[in-house]
Amino acid sequence: MGLMSALRLIDSAIPESKPTIQAQYAPPVMEGFSAYSYLNPAVYVSRAEALAVPSVSRCHSLITGVIGSLPLNLYRKSTGQELEEPLWLQQPDYRQPRAVTIAATVSDLFMHGVAYWEVTQTFADSGRPSGFAWVSFDRVTQKLNANNTLVIGYTVDGSGLRPQNGLGSIVTFQALDSVGILGRGGRTIKAALDLEKASAIAASTPLPSGFIQNTGADLPEEQITGLLASWKLARQQRSTAYLSSTLRFEPTNFSPKDMLYNEAKQALATEISRLCNVPAWYLSADLNNSMTYSNVVDERRQFVDYTLRPFISAIEQRLSMDDLTARGNQVRFELDETFLRSDALTRLAVIEKMLQLNLITLDQAKEMEDLTPNGAGSGSTALTPDL
Repeated sequence: MGLMSALRLIDSAIPESKPTIQAQYAPPVMEGFSAYSYLNPAVYVSRAEALAVPSVSRCHSLITGVIGSLPLNLYRKSTGQELEEPLWLQQPDYRQPRAVTIAATVSDLFMHGVAYWEVTQTFADSGRPSGFAWVSFDRVTQKLNANNTLVIGYTVDGSGLRPQNGLGSIVTFQALDSVGILGRGGRTIKAALDLEKASAIAASTPLPSGFIQNTGADLPEEQITGLLASWKLARQQRSTAYLSSTLRFEPTNFSPKDMLYNEAKQALATEISRLCNVPAWYLSADLNNSMTYSNVVDERRQFVDYTLRPFISAIEQRLSMDDLTARGNQVRFELDETFLRSDALTRLAVIEKMLQLNLITLDQAKEMEDLTPNGAGSGSTALTPDL
């Protein structure tokens, strides 16, 4: 199955032994309204249409690709000690790699402001989930109370109401932006789509439409028809056409250069970078930008802090809640050793200083540089988390 294909319940044979904490719900939407119609009454853009815009696709790939590739680890809150993560944290959905599941989750948060997982397995002793399946946003419907103020449950594919906890229940991830780019950026994305369409039409018909003006004697009808046919044929074959001294071609519309398509695309790319909260130079929209190695790491840190952090925090804090992770433990993405890793000389200088201050051992220093397997030779054993 593909990433966006239907996901079903997997393991209904495992009984629910203990109730789990009820999942937090996404902000309710007033009945009769949607985030799209409320914010943009005349504009609706689908996910597929949005991703057809190169700038939106670039922002989407950057955000989902980077976060999806980051490792997830389990830590003890009180000490910061890294724990041995449960199997579901290594691979939430056994049918696909963790990177795919996390990227799909971030994609829904980015597009819609909310994402869903379905509980497919539970631990027999604690009742907490031990397996999940990502569920596409468009498959889930909220069930509201009589006052339309509280979500009381969810249905998937229009089927019966899901349980509040245990097998088949829905875990929600809420973005800090509750409507996503489709809910607040329909006009901007639609403008970019219209510009792409206009550019495609101009590219397929490079010669502007117009008329042939005759300053001499009027021609018979059959000669006019033959002249227009030969002119059209020459244009289609990209060959040279001939006009006599009394005939002149007059265009009736602007050329692509006159229409400033390139400039308009750059302007819309900048607007989309603002919409998606991604620096314009990542989209090549800032033509005056000049990057050097010395500021690449700083730019990456800003990208993490201002663009990725809202999605990272939404996932980290949801996975760290008591219904999924034992109290006192927390789930965190590993950023420093991957995306924000500094150059080798800087890292060695820091490690050398830490060794001099007896803050770390030699084995720990080797482990920091992947010179020895995790925990090998140090005599320490990894802590086993409470499930």
